[in-house]
Amino acid sequence: MIPKYENKNKEIAVDWKKSVHVPPHLHDSMEIVYVTSGTLEMGVGQELYHMEKGDFAIIFPNVIHHYQVFGEKENRAIYVFVNPVAFPVYMNELQRYSPAHPIIAKKSLHSDVVNSMKVLAEMKNYNEMLVRAYVQMILAHVFSEMKMVEKSSIGGDDIVYNAVEYVARNFREEISLDKMATDLGVGKYVLSRIFAKTFHCNFNKYVNGVRLNYATSILENTKESITNLCLECGFESQRTFNRVFKEQYKMTPREYRNRMSQYIRTEAYE
Repeated sequence: MIPKYENKNKEIAVDWKKSVHVPPHLHDSMEIVYVTSGTLEMGVGQELYHMEKGDFAIIFPNVIHHYQVFGEKENRAIYVFVNPVAFPVYMNELQRYSPAHPIIAKKSLHSDVVNSMKVLAEMKNYNEMLVRAYVQMILAHVFSEMKMVEKSSIGGDDIVYNAVEYVARNFREEISLDKMATDLGVGKYVLSRIFAKTFHCNFNKYVNGVRLNYATSILENTKESITNLCLECGFESQRTFNRVFKEQYKMTPREYRNRMSQYIRTEAYE
């Protein structure tokens, strides 16, 4: 297995990694997922989809989605993040539509898509021309084989979208349910019910989940000091950051970084 390459400055980033819980979120990139081992639960809008080894999924930009992992086996997947500006010919479709059913099961997945995902994951050095070519091949099959519908029919109501977008924009700052309700012009208890019903957690747990997801990405891909990182993620202190991180991952941030660093070095020689 080849160590992942990821560069936020690139229009296309590839990550082959262990699948973990990721809270509901949205972003401007298209996200492509191919399960290589174990299972993965993927939520899109208000629907939850089960994925097995060999299954493929695609989430269009600005569609709320999340991941859950319940299997006891090793759960890994290839994740490809594509900025729509990389493919202007698809820009209108990516902004307006989304797949009615975002999953293609292994038995129905074209071999071109499988081969493209594996080549992207195993590419030792980033070659922009080749990366674009393989993603183009994947998108050609997506648009020819998946039924598209208006995004408004998938993402849930505007309050849910606004809540996710608000946290994504402000999680690095000190935010509260009261302030969020005021800023969005909705009732505090309406928002509280949204987090309980749609995200199955309270406001604080959801915000901390977003912060931790951001923190693990920084720990894996940079040498940013943990002291600076905890403040950048929006935690009030390193003590709070360490406590919340350990509750979620059963290890400290430093242990997580060391383990991931060792894991990637080991993978490079397999």
